[in-house]
Amino acid sequence: MANEAVAPGASLSRLVDIMDRLLAPDGCPWDREQTLESLRPFLVEETYEVLEALSRNDVENHREELGDLLMQIVFQAALRKAEGAFDIDGVVASISEKLVRRHPHVFADGDAQPGGPLRSPGLTSEEVLTRWEEIKAEEKAAAGKQSNRVLSGVKPGPALARAQKVGTKAGKVGFDWPGWQGSFAKIEEEVKELREAAEGGDPAHIHHEVGDLLLAVVNVARKLGVDAENAMLDATTRFQDRFEFIEDRLAERGKTPQTSNLDEMDSLWNEAKRHRK
Repeated sequence: MANEAVAPGASLSRLVDIMDRLLAPDGCPWDREQTLESLRPFLVEETYEVLEALSRNDVENHREELGDLLMQIVFQAALRKAEGAFDIDGVVASISEKLVRRHPHVFADGDAQPGGPLRSPGLTSEEVLTRWEEIKAEEKAAAGKQSNRVLSGVKPGPALARAQKVGTKAGKVGFDWPGWQGSFAKIEEEVKELREAAEGGDPAHIHHEVGDLLLAVVNVARKLGVDAENAMLDATTRFQDRFEFIEDRLAERGKTPQTSNLDEMDSLWNEAKRHRK
């Protein structure tokens, strides 16, 4: 008999079985010692490793890091199952139902099978996002969680990404500088204020002004259609790549960064920029 095709996602059950085995009484001591609290740093770490793989366009590493992130999800679900709260099937069911519910233009009458008649054909991406937010608000109102505050829907997250979402929501109700030019002028203003704070030497004031400058830069990114979080990740990756180029060239000269000087390393930095281009 010919091998039947396996549906995508069917292999998730193997990962669930492996995790259950690791958490069994005779399983792995380290895994058995973990708690939802102790796993929090690993979840953040794995998320950023996925983002780094994306920033490097490293396809193979991207696959591996997605697996590590998925393992964290399965791990936490297994711990909740042990508490009698929910299991991985509950997690999958929750997001599946949410996706169907919030895409009425794709899934007619709540039918989870795509390809049926569309309720709202021809929607633009912007209209889809608007409807998504409307449905989300309806769900919260039904659950008694609705808030009238403009920024209440911005979730905790990486600082730059959260700042960009806050700016977007405030801008939608008219609290925004006109165009990218208006936001760029705010950067220039904040640079001046940061310089004054640095010259004053008050750590608290400096902290405050650094935050204001970063927020102003994020707003310019938003106006120019740039994802600030990803731009920062990509810039950091470029910096690391160029610095490693400097280390390699110095090693060819029998040197290290510690035995070099700024002039030499700056010259190699410019060479690294030309080389990477």
